[in-house]
Amino acid sequence: MSVIPFSQALRERTRSSHGDSAGATFMSDLMTGKGSRDDYIALVAQHYYIYEALEAAALRFADDAVASPFISPQLTRLPALELDLDYLVGPDWRDAHPPVPATTRYVDRITEVADEGWAGGFVAHHYTRYLGDLSGGQAIAKIMQRQFGFETNGVAFYIFDQIASPKEFKETYRDQLDSVEWDAAERERVIDEVLLAYTFNTDLFIDLAAAKAAA
Repeated sequence: MSVIPFSQALRERTRSSHGDSAGATFMSDLMTGKGSRDDYIALVAQHYYIYEALEAAALRFADDAVASPFISPQLTRLPALELDLDYLVGPDWRDAHPPVPATTRYVDRITEVADEGWAGGFVAHHYTRYLGDLSGGQAIAKIMQRQFGFETNGVAFYIFDQIASPKEFKETYRDQLDSVEWDAAERERVIDEVLLAYTFNTDLFIDLAAAKAAA
């Protein structure tokens, strides 16, 4: 009996959770023209806090044998998020858009994984965010450009100008996942952490929708 590659098992086990996250009302409204420019800005601000934690964690895992092959400057998103927020809001964007509770929990979990030195947990969050940005994130960018008249300003976060072929990059990333010598228990832990990351994403959309309703 052939063994399913870990990257395939990961995709299959998390597919339904990804659908739940993408289908949250806040995000589905934004993708179908029901959301506003302010809704998009609110999302970008929350992304900043998440990537601030994730890319700080990447620095801590830079010399880790398991995690370091996944870390690439081509993926770094924080400078692009800063450009977007300066363009969309201005330098005082943090005052207008503090982290919502789900973002705080998300950031705390990424930081906890880094503090523990758990490479598999870091890879789980790294995989969830960056491969999502290189996949569905590209569709989000096109829709936001069409709806709000953005060119590159405002959607720099989604532009990976140092990656010639996102498809090939993702294939290499999945090959790297398959080459890590995790045992069955650790693979389960990593899958569970990816599922947790998707839960944080869904909770984030719910919090943004609640904040919008209360405004």
